[in-house]
Amino acid sequence: QVQLVESGGDLVQPGGSLRLSCAASGFIFRSYWMYWVRQAPGKGLEWVSRISPSGMATGYTDSVKGRFTISRDDAKNTLYLQMSNLKPEDTALYYCARDSAGHLRGQGTQVTVSS
Repeated sequence: QVQLVESGGDLVQPGGSLRLSCAASGFIFRSYWMYWVRQAPGKGLEWVSRISPSGMATGYTDSVKGRFTISRDDAKNTLYLQMSNLKPEDTALYYCARDSAGHLRGQGTQVTVSS
């Protein structure tokens, strides 16, 4: 069955950086667009970023452009999200997902940005 396991979340000060990872299994990872979505406290799921099967095409929501970078290693079946210049409003539970709406997603990893 499809499994997505996120890791790398932490408490970080504003301006700091984190790298999230997502280990995928149970499907042909290299064939799928992959996504990061997040859910802030009291809010719904928000699409953050996407990457094409080849890794050549990426996309970001406006609020993270220039600060976050999505990447993938198909040999390791792993998705990444490099986050820099983190802001308090980036605080959320971050999920990797196989669809943009986040219906098929992992258990999430918590990112808290606070001084």
